[in-house]
Amino acid sequence: MRRTRVKSLTKEVLAAVEAGDRETAQDALGKAVPVIQRAASRGTFHRNTASRKVSRLTKRVNTIPAASPSEESSGE
Repeated sequence: MRRTRVKSLTKEVLAAVEAGDRETAQDALGKAVPVIQRAASRGTFHRNTASRKVSRLTKRVNTIPAASPSEESSGE
């Protein structure tokens, strides 16, 4: 169950990254990190594996360019 939850949340983060939606990706990452860490603390994953997963997801989210202020205000 934990492994499945980690995979599902990882896919959510990656889908948001592929879509280029930084805000959604950050929200999904915020949900995924504690679940991954909890899985490691309970023995589902080795702690280094969990750390690697979090690091790689964070790096992917940080590659999305931040929206410029003019893009954010264009929705008005």
